[in-house]
Amino acid sequence: MIRQFLCVFPLLLLNLLFWSCGENSAPGLDQAYYRQWRHYLGDPGRSHYSTLSQFSPENVARLTVAWEYDSPDFGQMQMSPIIIDSVLYGVSAALRAFALDARTGKRLWLFGDSLKVWHSTSRGLSYWESGKDRRILYTLGPDLWSLDARTGKPDASFGQGGRIDLRSGLPESTREKFVISNTPGTVFKDLIIMPLRVSEGAAAAPGDIMAFHIQTGKLAWAFHTIPHPGEMGNDTWGNPDTYRSEVVGAANNWAGMALDPQREILYVPTGSAAPDFYGGLRRGQNLFANSLLALDANSGTLLWHYQFTHHDLWDRDPPAPPNLLTVERGGKRIAAVAQTTKQGYVFLFDRVSGEPLFDIEERPVPASTLPGETSWPTQPIPVKPAPFARQSQDLTEADISPYAPDRDSLLQVFKRADKRQYAPPSLEPVLLLPGYDGGAEWGGAGADPEKGILYVNANEMAWFLQMEEVAAEHASLSPGEQTYRRYCMVCHQAGRQGMPASGFPSLLGVGSRLTAEEIAGQIAAGKGMMPGFPQLGQAERNALVSFLLQQEDKQEVSESGPSQAVPDPTPFRHTGYNKFLDANGLPAISPPWGSLSAIDLNTGEYLWQIPLGETDSLRALGYPSTGVENYGGPAVTQNGLLFIAATKDGYLRAFNRHTGALLWEYKLPAPAFATPAIYEVGGKQYLAIACGGEKLGTEKGNKIIAFSLEEP
Repeated sequence: MIRQFLCVFPLLLLNLLFWSCGENSAPGLDQAYYRQWRHYLGDPGRSHYSTLSQFSPENVARLTVAWEYDSPDFGQMQMSPIIIDSVLYGVSAALRAFALDARTGKRLWLFGDSLKVWHSTSRGLSYWESGKDRRILYTLGPDLWSLDARTGKPDASFGQGGRIDLRSGLPESTREKFVISNTPGTVFKDLIIMPLRVSEGAAAAPGDIMAFHIQTGKLAWAFHTIPHPGEMGNDTWGNPDTYRSEVVGAANNWAGMALDPQREILYVPTGSAAPDFYGGLRRGQNLFANSLLALDANSGTLLWHYQFTHHDLWDRDPPAPPNLLTVERGGKRIAAVAQTTKQGYVFLFDRVSGEPLFDIEERPVPASTLPGETSWPTQPIPVKPAPFARQSQDLTEADISPYAPDRDSLLQVFKRADKRQYAPPSLEPVLLLPGYDGGAEWGGAGADPEKGILYVNANEMAWFLQMEEVAAEHASLSPGEQTYRRYCMVCHQAGRQGMPASGFPSLLGVGSRLTAEEIAGQIAAGKGMMPGFPQLGQAERNALVSFLLQQEDKQEVSESGPSQAVPDPTPFRHTGYNKFLDANGLPAISPPWGSLSAIDLNTGEYLWQIPLGETDSLRALGYPSTGVENYGGPAVTQNGLLFIAATKDGYLRAFNRHTGALLWEYKLPAPAFATPAIYEVGGKQYLAIACGGEKLGTEKGNKIIAFSLEEP
């Protein structure tokens, strides 16, 4: 067993002595957490779990719509609402925070500029109270806002007029870089600890973990995920001054965190170092990228860590917050933390010591052939549980989809691709399964925190990973096209045709849909999962807009100076996010294409695994359930239910969580790529879900829908 945890700080030793008495048998989260939904994903341990029991396997088929709220903004809503007393708080598709009467759906307040529409996504917001002071905290662009929970008005004592720039806690060099937050911060005492989303390319901001004082907005502490000289992990980067590099960055927590309030430990999964797919500029193991960090929530002091992917070249960062739960070993109850991954693995650790609770093997993996790249020779693979999604190295020719009309040509493509586990990026195609998004997704897994059962939905979508040399002839291209090739081509393709089946729209004819000013705004601020590029100078941005509008032959030198593209610092570039699809646009591998699993983490064995969702075109022909792409997580009840939407087909479903049997389904007005919330007001219990659609080419929606039991 390979152990990569460090128990070197006195606080950790005190925790061991005080809590475990040799067996880490301390109580878990307060049971009151599970009767409410006051935190992102239900509770600080991110269990998605409720002990409310009005809904049961026997009566769930009687669920009906209790109320609907029509948001003024249409489009994707990834948020899971929180409920405080009788008020439901959420975020619209245009990032406007709102408060609703949780019994009726009547809007109480709405915060946000109706004239300035933000195009990012939000997974929710956070709540804090002290006496009569009650606040909602959420992000809008690079700003963290503090709002009065009763009125929605900004709190003047917080930062400047109720907001702080998240970059205020980062080095001065990041002031113009892309920094936002899609995921709610974690509230601990009078602090809010913030996740960050940054660029994934060269010149990304560093991904420091930052805690801010809720009363003032001032920085309380920061943990450097790219260590500074003298800090642990600095020697795992080829250059000890990487932390202040203008090229290398990230290792950010974008997926969210989990908190053990009793032990005052924060569990933080970190993202990949940037640039993502070429590591020649960041040689070494690259701590603390792609890791689970256990931090003292009071100070940010590192207690232990584990790295899931060394020197990541595949964007294999943990996609969701970890789950805090309790497992049994040898008759002893152990407080544990479980982390799902894009690779389809579950890693399980002792929550206090960081010791793996199932063996983890460091297995040799293929070496890179790209000049200047040195891939890491081994990668960690847990012995248990088995992967919850198929692995590329296990596919055979028999796994090409039986529904594909062009199966013979797909077989030829399949044969040419490198399917080895952790095959490094190269000039030849690598088949990536699970794909770029995972495996596990940002919606996160649900858990029974007392019985140690994990419920995880997953995608089984194969993609291709391939690199290309940054050709010398690019220097002969216009400044606008050079900028396009560096920042935009990876998603929108060299010919600007995009990859609609993969979620990347065509930019051909974009001028008929957007004005030059609107295009420039989206380049600076981003849209949806597209990052912004605020670091581009005005002249470089103008050149890019002109190229997209095909006006470069008429372009004049602007007042900001001549248009010049910034040279690409990497010798190799990712060619784009290409799904392995058949001629009908369906996955080219055999089903299931989406799944739902129940894993007993006491033993590491599966209780059940089923396809999740239906492919409408095949369903109409009478074929068995295929499972579909899904984004968003489950909600689990103590008395035997699992609710999940998430699927491209647009249903909300209820399963028996003990058997996986489907008990109820409801066709939503738009797909819900979000996690539902379960709550109670005035003795009546509800299930609420955001239905925004838009992702995966689905129709846009704007509704929050709450369900309750119809009267007998």
